[in-house]
Amino acid sequence: MRTHQVLPFLVLLVIASVASENASTSRGCGLDLLPQYVSLCDLDAIWGIVVEAVAGAGALITLLLMLILLVRLPFIKDKEKRRPICLHFLFLLGTLGLFGLTFAFIIRMDETICSIRRFLWGVLFALCFSCLLSQAWRVRRLVRHGTSPAGWQLVGLALCLMLVQVIIATEWLVLTVLRDTKPACAYEPMDFVLALIYDMVLLAITLAQALFTLCGKFKRWKLNGAFILITAFLSLLIWVAWMTLYLFGNIIMRQGDAWSDATLAITLTASGWVFVIFHAIPEIHCTLLPPLQESPPNYFDTSQPRMRETAFEEDAHLPRTYMENKAFSMDEHHAALRTAGFSNGSLGKRSGGGSMGKKPSVTTGKKPGVLGNQPSAPFRSNVYQPTEMAVMLNGGTIPTAPPSHTARHHW
Repeated sequence: MRTHQVLPFLVLLVIASVASENASTSRGCGLDLLPQYVSLCDLDAIWGIVVEAVAGAGALITLLLMLILLVRLPFIKDKEKRRPICLHFLFLLGTLGLFGLTFAFIIRMDETICSIRRFLWGVLFALCFSCLLSQAWRVRRLVRHGTSPAGWQLVGLALCLMLVQVIIATEWLVLTVLRDTKPACAYEPMDFVLALIYDMVLLAITLAQALFTLCGKFKRWKLNGAFILITAFLSLLIWVAWMTLYLFGNIIMRQGDAWSDATLAITLTASGWVFVIFHAIPEIHCTLLPPLQESPPNYFDTSQPRMRETAFEEDAHLPRTYMENKAFSMDEHHAALRTAGFSNGSLGKRSGGGSMGKKPSVTTGKKPGVLGNQPSAPFRSNVYQPTEMAVMLNGGTIPTAPPSHTARHHW
């Protein structure tokens, strides 16, 4: 009897302990989850789940763009499109880092997480803004001169500009954490913003450089400059908004530091999606497009005069009928000579002979047949021989002699 009374009591104890554990954990999270990761699944703080989902989708899209660019790399033949390939990968890597850093602002802070936040925020944004600045420089050269800098120059410029922010962030951590022995999470919002002044300078220079990409004679690259300008302008708006909320929003709403992590996490996600939509996707789409095929010249377009590309003799083929007619005209020429009373190439003999025993009278001191086989100038000029241009203008047929020709009465 006592055993049957003890068993229900033990079952009630187990149920009560499980209920107490569920009450201590957040709704939507498991029992064995560490407390610092509760914001990733806490249904009571819904902003963490929403930002986490949006950042995860952005990271997947960024990885997909990197994979597409890597697979299509052997098919890119245009040298102007192959040069910034490494810069595209570097920019996508920085964008992927922004999406990944979002999770560091969702989970609870500790010394390691705070150090990562303070160091990577400025470095990743410096990398993205440096790549945008290098792209603006490249597009400006393309718009004005038609050629872009080499790929190693673009990547080298971006890495050198990013290295400055790496030095600034490292020095800030060393001076505050190691020298002053302060906790990594013990920093003022104004100090965090002041450490990002270099990023603001890069953003301002990128915006100014993007304006010059719209001026030039090579118009096919101006669309790339327009997307860089839109990306820089939207990034500027995001930075103005988050700094205002981060510095003054919590004070106005009297929430303390409750919305600081949410503000920074949303800023990272929004900036990453702006980089993907307005710069990465258009640039990769432009890179993967096949080169433009030059259209053949329209010889029927009379709006502008065109010079001949080949010599006249190369494409002007006279018809065979002209050659035959030319030979026929030579036969007619000899026939005309015989009809006029001259034969055997001599102007001093009659073809029919004269009276027997009479000698031809010599009126000049020259011997008969002194002209040889050459026809006289009057007979040669009496034969109408059209020129090549006259044949072509007449459609390839031999034109007849004009009415004003001197020898027309012979025909």
